[in-house]
Amino acid sequence: MALALALHRHGVAAQILDARPRGAAREDRRILALSHGSRQILEWLGVWPSIAATPIATIHVSQRGGFGRTRLTAQEHGVPALGYVTAAASVGTALDAALEAARIPLRDNCRVTQADPSTDDVRLHTDAGATQARLVVYAEGAIENDDAAAATVTRDYRQQAVICSATLAPAAPHRNVAYERFTPQGPLALLPFGKELAVVYTCPAQQAATLAALPDSEFLKRLQEHFGHRLEFSAVSPRHVFPLALRYRKTPIGPRSVWLGNAAQTLHPVAGQGFNLALRDTWELARTLADAVDPGAPAVLQRYARARRLDRHGAIGFTDTLIRVFGSNDPLLRHARGLGLLALDLLPPARAFVARRMLFGARAW
Repeated sequence: MALALALHRHGVAAQILDARPRGAAREDRRILALSHGSRQILEWLGVWPSIAATPIATIHVSQRGGFGRTRLTAQEHGVPALGYVTAAASVGTALDAALEAARIPLRDNCRVTQADPSTDDVRLHTDAGATQARLVVYAEGAIENDDAAAATVTRDYRQQAVICSATLAPAAPHRNVAYERFTPQGPLALLPFGKELAVVYTCPAQQAATLAALPDSEFLKRLQEHFGHRLEFSAVSPRHVFPLALRYRKTPIGPRSVWLGNAAQTLHPVAGQGFNLALRDTWELARTLADAVDPGAPAVLQRYARARRLDRHGAIGFTDTLIRVFGSNDPLLRHARGLGLLALDLLPPARAFVARRMLFGARAW
């Protein structure tokens, strides 16, 4: 939806084929952490005023069972907020309404089953018949076949995320602070979400269903023990479970085809990089296609791939490294992590590097 709107802004016609029914994005249960750079893109698309978002003024990073912590603040880095927390459904609703206002065609309940690229176009086979396009962008799902498997790198983290929201005790408002706490079981993120905190509780895959099904009181006790007593929780919402893995295509382009968003790379939610990276993909692809005579020409697609290489591989490597480094129980590595967090806290240039990378991706440089 974001790409169709971005292309519309550049005067490039597009239509969306979605296997889901119209409005499915309005029901998305995930929580998104949007960077300041993503807010800029959503403002450019004209949808930001319709998105209900809670600003993040401070990010507090620590590790359980080890010393060292660091804090990043919006004030230090000269931005109104380091990021914003919102429901994916709120973003989906705003984008869907903008599509309707712009009269961008969306064919719902339309599953693409096969794509046949040729020199001049791509013939798409769908449940409702065949159609043709000069360029096909797989923006969320993709056709699964042997070629796709060979072009994809995967890593199973053997983790799942239990997602919910927690209410703080009245004496402990969140003050727009986001917490990223690394534990031996996986990272725990607490994000300001209205007056509550959105919780992304990562745990070993075999424990997730049991953890999510606990009575509220027992889950609250586990959450409190897991996080510590810097904050006190008083209530919790129903839980939802999502599997976690790294999956990315070696190249985001092919014959008259582009992969972006979850079709190009699915990342671990640590540091909230996935959707922000997808929006930067969208912004760059629309910019690349704005003046293209043939949007599917190999030279055009190669220009896009070159422009996205640094940011894309940087985000993939950054999230994967965080999980590998902070997921180990090795005592020596735990001390090294503590020293790294302490150094980050004491060295403003290092904090600025990390903050700007999270705010803008490679666009920061």
